[in-house]
Amino acid sequence: MGYRTQSGPRRSGQKFQRSQHEKAKAKNRKRGGKNKLMEEKQVATAEEITEKTLNSLKRLGEQKFAISPFSEYFDDWLINFKEVLSEFEMNPAVDADEAFVKERERAISEIEKQLADIKCYEATLNLAVRDLADKNHLLVEIDAEYAAQTRELGPKGNAEVQACTLNVHNLEEELERVRALKTSFFGFTKKAKAQKEAETLRKLESAKASLEPAIQNFKVWQEKLHDEYEKKKQAVIADVERLEKEVEKLETDRSVEARQAAAEALINAVNALFQRKPAFADEAAS
Repeated sequence: MGYRTQSGPRRSGQKFQRSQHEKAKAKNRKRGGKNKLMEEKQVATAEEITEKTLNSLKRLGEQKFAISPFSEYFDDWLINFKEVLSEFEMNPAVDADEAFVKERERAISEIEKQLADIKCYEATLNLAVRDLADKNHLLVEIDAEYAAQTRELGPKGNAEVQACTLNVHNLEEELERVRALKTSFFGFTKKAKAQKEAETLRKLESAKASLEPAIQNFKVWQEKLHDEYEKKKQAVIADVERLEKEVEKLETDRSVEARQAAAEALINAVNALFQRKPAFADEAAS
C-alpha cells in the first residue's frame, strides 16, 4: 500500500518533466520553422520581383471596369498602381536610380491628372442624365397641356361657329316663310311682304358674313395653338436628342487608353532599370 502511494507522485513528476521538455522542443521547432518561412518570404531575387511587378502592371493596364460611372473605380485603381511600384522599390534586391524615380513620378502625376479630368467629364455627363430625364418629363407635360387647351378652348371656338350657323339656318327658314305668305289688299300687302323679305334677306346676308370670319378665326386659333405646341415640343426634342448623344458617352470608359499608357510607361521604366543596373541583371542571371 505504502509503495504504491509513494510511486504515484514520482511517475507523475516524470511525466510533467517530459511534457514540459517536449513542449519546449515543439516550440523551438515552430519558432525555427517560422523564422525560416520569414527568411524565405523576405528573400526575393531581382528576377522574381521584376517579373511580379511587370505582370501586375500589365494586369492593371488591361483591367476593365464593369459599368458606368467608371470614375468610381479610379481611386482603387490608383492605390493598387502605387502599391505595385512601392513594393517593387522597397525590395532589397531593387536599387531604383534617379532616372527610374523620375519616370515613376512623371507617370503617376500624368495618370492622376488624366483620371481627375475624366472624373470631371463624367460628372458633367451625369448632369446630362438628369437633364435628359427632366426634358423627357417636360415632353409629357407639353403633350398634356396641348390636349387640355384643345379640350378647353376648342368648344368655345366651335360655339361661336355653331351660333352663327344656327342663326343663318333660322334666317333662311324665316325667308322661306315670308316668301310663302299670301298677300291681300286689306291684309298683308305686297309692299309689306317685300319689306319683310328684304329685311330678312339683309339679316341673312349679315349672318352669313359673320359666319365666315367665325370659321376662319376658329381655324386660325387651331393652327396657332398647334404651331406653338409643335415649336415648343420640337425645341425640347432637339435638347433630348443632344442629351442622348452625351449620355451615350457614359457607356465608354475614357480611362482605358490613359491607364494602359501609364502601365506601359512603368513597364518600360522597370525594364530600363533592369538593363542599367549590372548587379541587378547579374543577380537575375545567376
